[in-house]
Amino acid sequence: MSMRPAGDGEVPGETVRVARAAFPKGSLAIRLRDELGVLFTDEQFADLFPSRGRPAWSPGRLALVLVLQFVEGLTDRQAAEAVRARIDFKYALGLELDDPGFDFSVLSEFRDRLAGADGGRGVLDGVLVAARAKGLLKTAGRARTDSTHVLSAARELNWLEMVAETLRAALNALSRTAPDWLAGVSEPDWFQHYATRIDDTRFPASRAKRAEVAERIGRDGMRLLAAVFAPDAPDGLRDLDEVEVLRQMWVQHFHLVEGEVRRRDPKDRPPGAMRLVTPYDTDARGSVKRDTMWDGYKVHFTATCEPDAPNLITNVTTTLATVQDRSMAETIHTQLAARDCLPVEHWVDAGYPTAPALVSARRDHGIALHGPIQADNSAQASADSGFTQDAFTIDWDSQQATCPGGQTSTTWSERLSQRGQPVLRVVFSVSDCRPCTMRQACINTPNTKRPRELRLRHHDEYHALQRARTEQQTEAWKERYKVRAGVEGTMSQAVQRCGLRRSRYRGLSKTGLQHQLTGAAINLARIDAHLTHTPRARTRTSHFAALRPADQGTVSGAK
Repeated sequence: MSMRPAGDGEVPGETVRVARAAFPKGSLAIRLRDELGVLFTDEQFADLFPSRGRPAWSPGRLALVLVLQFVEGLTDRQAAEAVRARIDFKYALGLELDDPGFDFSVLSEFRDRLAGADGGRGVLDGVLVAARAKGLLKTAGRARTDSTHVLSAARELNWLEMVAETLRAALNALSRTAPDWLAGVSEPDWFQHYATRIDDTRFPASRAKRAEVAERIGRDGMRLLAAVFAPDAPDGLRDLDEVEVLRQMWVQHFHLVEGEVRRRDPKDRPPGAMRLVTPYDTDARGSVKRDTMWDGYKVHFTATCEPDAPNLITNVTTTLATVQDRSMAETIHTQLAARDCLPVEHWVDAGYPTAPALVSARRDHGIALHGPIQADNSAQASADSGFTQDAFTIDWDSQQATCPGGQTSTTWSERLSQRGQPVLRVVFSVSDCRPCTMRQACINTPNTKRPRELRLRHHDEYHALQRARTEQQTEAWKERYKVRAGVEGTMSQAVQRCGLRRSRYRGLSKTGLQHQLTGAAINLARIDAHLTHTPRARTRTSHFAALRPADQGTVSGAK
């Protein structure tokens, strides 16, 4: 399809007349069109369409339909019907009253084009540019970021269901591609075990019987893979996506032991960042955060937090579920810089700030990154006794450390931490540590041949950590940090209004598109609330919780 340009951007007169009569107080779609004008132009999406071919509906208007769809929680059919039948949608899109709209399948096709080109960022950018032009976006002050888990669109499977469904999916794909060949290589009992959905199967309750079922599934998968990769197999079978998923799944979970197929031990399986959890969403990963376990993804929202302007989402980043927050600060800052949305202060929770992040945020972007810093995890700090790193004097120019007893270190070398970060290994002499009268408070081991050893960050990171830990002990910083809690309202709004908790689509790219559209939709809703002077919702507290004495903390798990 080629792009069909929209009109001149003006709302037809008859559409204006009818919309004003039908909505004398306006509606969200009407107010946003009046305040922000045309959010998306066709030229923004020109690269998604060929220059020749069947004309397509205006991509600028389709982008707005997608955002309004998320604002109101509509399905594709409902969104297409709203364009055809609702006056306020026609007003927002600048359509004639008799415009028939489009078939609902057009939305799915357009999303595919956006996902393939990372076009979701352009949709969010369009809203931010319009808001900035109207003075509704203020980015030079404070911003806050948090992440939340997102469930995969595919149903969660236990291990037996996962491997059995992987084999069944491969058999179905091969049946479509080479039915005669598959009929010749299939074992007779395959039709009994894999012809229907695995969730219709009742697996045995005993562990021994379930192990037998697992080995049978493993053997059947190995036989099928051997047949597919045999020299006389039809061309193209091994290139099928379902066959490749089967191969990866079997490599991850089965191996041959003395010629027999056996399940791999947990220690022999790949790490979570590589391990498949379902054959129907190969980008989904399993992860754990405190008491939450899920298969899917993770999304990071960054929003402004100014009292005299709507709190708008300025960045959305979607990752695999196994990507940890501490690796995301630099990525988020780079994306904010590309949008010209860098804040002066960036407030985050304990998962984000690390020594490198504190330094790079200040050095590369001029941002003061604020968040609880991980405490000193040395044995002395953990035991709350003895000499921690703070008790040592560091001479960076001479590359030496001096202990509380006055002795200087003998070794200063580069190392990598357990997380792969560059650190300094500083070691004192055994001859100085063994007779030291303060040894028991300094070295947490009875081994007299072991000297005191420090693992230090490099100069800038070390001092950044020291400053942050000192500042965070003050009451003034604790009071200022309360602003970060407001990002929980953004997460709640995204979950309750836009269905953020579960992905609508399969795959990282389309899930990321969903999250960009969610961010754009929340921004439009917040701009409309600002225009109508709708007060922000207050934090909900139950009547009984309000009676709690001030000297009692919050009960674990209660909100």
